[in-house]
Amino acid sequence: MAITNQKVLRMVFTTAGGKAFTITLPQPKAGLTLAQVEAVMDLIMAKNIFATSSGDLTSKKDIKVVDTTTDDLYDPPQG
Repeated sequence: MAITNQKVLRMVFTTAGGKAFTITLPQPKAGLTLAQVEAVMDLIMAKNIFATSSGDLTSKKDIKVVDTTTDDLYDPPQG
């Protein structure tokens, strides 16, 4: 049993087909700014790095740093 913490950066784009496309990166650096993340998202769209089934990435939809704590209450017995 253990308690674990995990932090991820979640960047969500809108595609040409109107769907959401999410890129999740583990362990974002401390002090990351909105301007830094927006610059990276703009570069990703400008370079057309990702091909999606619903078309090119056309706009930024959301940016979040998600911090989760998991308290594992049960470990199965080793047999």
